[in-house]
Amino acid sequence: MRYIKYLAAVALVGTLAGCLQTDTERGLAGAAAGALVADATDNNVLAGAAIGGLGGVLCDDAGVCR
Repeated sequence: MRYIKYLAAVALVGTLAGCLQTDTERGLAGAAAGALVADATDNNVLAGAAIGGLGGVLCDDAGVCR
């Protein structure tokens, strides 16, 4: 069952990868991915979403996702 959550996270991120042009889109995708990973690893989902969203918004500023 745990593998299904990982596969769902990969599918979600892969689906959204082609349309992430603004900070808002990257933030929402990061929040969704962070929440899925946190849930799959039995951690706090809200904290995972917050960290993922922040990472998504700031990734282009850091030069990671240009």
